Amino acid sequence: MLNTTPRLRNTAQLYGIESGIESGIENAVASGFDTSLNTDLSAAVTQEPVERLQLVELLSPYHPSETRFMLEAQTALAFKAMADSAAKDGIALAICSAYRPFDRQLAIWNAKASGKRVVLDINEQPVDISPLNDDELVDLILLWSALPGASRHHWGTDIDVFDAKQIEVKSLRLVEAEYIDGGPCAHLHQWLLQHAKTFGFYFPFQRGKSAVSAEPWHISYFPVSQTLLPQFEVQALAQVILHSDMLLKEAVLARLPTLVAEYVHRIAKP
Repeated sequence: MLNTTPRLRNTAQLYGIESGIESGIENAVASGFDTSLNTDLSAAVTQEPVERLQLVELLSPYHPSETRFMLEAQTALAFKAMADSAAKDGIALAICSAYRPFDRQLAIWNAKASGKRVVLDINEQPVDISPLNDDELVDLILLWSALPGASRHHWGTDIDVFDAKQIEVKSLRLVEAEYIDGGPCAHLHQWLLQHAKTFGFYFPFQRGKSAVSAEPWHISYFPVSQTLLPQFEVQALAQVILHSDMLLKEAVLARLPTLVAEYVHRIAKP
């Protein structure tokens, strides 16, 4: 199985943006970004011939209606092999989230920032966000949700999974209790701990090893994701966020280098 991917000459895809970002270069430069993060967007997103991650579709048989998930091509091959192996042990390894574009991550973030979607604390308990200041709310959201443009789901290498034999996707909440002793996906999690590395997958979000809370449902295809993380740049993300309609934008941009170091680069190792 292939275990390398070319360095992207157009890095827009790292931030969940498939197309159209090149047209925003002039506006980004003209408006400026008068902080230490100021950058010419063209330095991060070039107009050279594009080398992109190849995304392919996988059809899920475990959803009530036809559902297609996009994955990076090598990740898709590895996942299929792993799912086939899990099936021999009585596990229906299924996807509930794969590739996610910037706009989808933005919608998740804004729903939480506006109180339209529940925000959980470190113990997975709902929080009343009304008394929180902007920095406190940003920190709280980041426990469970990535910044738009900073989600590993943008790469197509990271997948949220469940055992479709034990729980229907409509009932899935993606909380730790579903993946520990007695939970419907506990057997799946133990199987992955033992076998995932054989297929190139691992858990990037682990208790005490990542700023993001432990996510026993989130696996990453290391042979490709390890090549993408070093290409992630604070300056490029700053420009993407600056020209979006993201809530809490000012609070995020004011300390973006720290947030990227903590929530993008500080992850568990295989």
